[in-house]
Amino acid sequence: MERVKSFGTDVQIFHLHQELERLDEKVTQFLASQPRAVLIGASDLPVTDETGKTVGLIRLVSYRD
Repeated sequence: MERVKSFGTDVQIFHLHQELERLDEKVTQFLASQPRAVLIGASDLPVTDETGKTVGLIRLVSYRD
């Protein structure tokens, strides 16, 4: 069965690299905890505020278990 899991993080100026690494780690830990999971795809989506400033990031991971 195909499933989708979302992961999110806040985005702070000058800390984006660390935040992306933390997001990668969350996804890696999740997939490691699902031994039968087969990754189908992943996509990143920015979250913006009312002024258009990026304030967060959502990563969607589709997988088959």
